Amino acid sequence: MTHDMTVFLQGISSLGAYATALFFVRFWRQSRDALFACFGAAFFLLGLSWTLLAVSAPAEESRPYIYGLRLVAFGVIILGTFLENRRRR
Repeated sequence: MTHDMTVFLQGISSLGAYATALFFVRFWRQSRDALFACFGAAFFLLGLSWTLLAVSAPAEESRPYIYGLRLVAFGVIILGTFLENRRRR
């Protein structure tokens, strides 16, 4: 895959993640459910990681700070799921 195509696809992925984050934040503002806030924050972090990849060297995904952002994003999703299940008991 060419460099330009990789940057384009990462840009599309980050745009999709940011749009999804905005939807979850909107749902959170309506319901005040912490799960929506956690998902919104997680998708924002995923979009940020794809943006950093597109701006830096997109062929090198082995940068630890980018994987760190993804790890934090998935941790936020796990935290939100845990809080939601704890709240229902």
